Amino acid sequence: MGAEEKLFLVGDNPFHGISHLSQERSRVRGDAPTNPEYAAKLILISLENGANGFMFSVSETTLSILNVIDRNGMVESLSLYAIVPYAYEYVRLAGKVGGVPGLAKRIVKEVAFSGNLNAIAGGLKGVIEADLGSLVKTYLAYEISRIRSSAGKRARLESIMLHQLITDMCLGFDMDWFFDLYVNHILKIGFKPGFNTGNFAFLVKKFREWNINLEETVIAAPFNKIGFQMNPSREECEKALADMPKPNVLAISILAAGYLKPKEAIDYIANLPNIKGVAVGVSKESHAYETFKLIREKLNSS
Repeated sequence: MGAEEKLFLVGDNPFHGISHLSQERSRVRGDAPTNPEYAAKLILISLENGANGFMFSVSETTLSILNVIDRNGMVESLSLYAIVPYAYEYVRLAGKVGGVPGLAKRIVKEVAFSGNLNAIAGGLKGVIEADLGSLVKTYLAYEISRIRSSAGKRARLESIMLHQLITDMCLGFDMDWFFDLYVNHILKIGFKPGFNTGNFAFLVKKFREWNINLEETVIAAPFNKIGFQMNPSREECEKALADMPKPNVLAISILAAGYLKPKEAIDYIANLPNIKGVAVGVSKESHAYETFKLIREKLNSS
């Protein structure tokens, strides 16, 4: 993919249960988006029609999808933008293993079984010295190893992005040290540090205050014609976007949860500055055929 080419990412929301099809009919036909084989098919159809990447929360579901794509020999055609942690998976797991202490033990056990010696050493250091930085690095190494194991050696993992829940919580607590640690560590291990946020304008403001280089990051945030999920307002988010030093923003929620039609949604995005690309979920084959053709046509000509 050329350096100036925009990113057209398949989003993973439908693969976690958001579907326009009835669940009963989908299960009977085997075409539910939550079925890894069918989800992989939707991504491959999207790829044939203009998509060039996949943005996904790291979960058992999406890792299974990546494994199917790898077996089909197509994983190297995708730019992968991974979001960690998948909060729902860990909340559900905590309920099964006895809360946070049980969850911590489970993760440590899985890190040990992963065979990642650097992660194991970092985790031991973090536990022994109560070093939060080492624990964060250990967790990231563990998640990256899960992706590598599922997607294979040919996978092009471009960015490790922090989940919106963690990004916005750390913003709220003014945790500049955490963002600095995260950016520097992700850059050091060879990936693009990314942040998924519902508070785009505030994040940009705080990063400037903390002297975190916005040119070194990628930010995924809601942008749509009606201002859905754009906090504190569409106007403030558009102003912050215009002030970005380079195109490094991935627009999400562009359809405003289905309120907007693809054409009017994409027309709005095409007129925004500093948009690196978009992420859009597809739940049916017709969506995969049509959506990314339209996105590529509109955004490449903008």
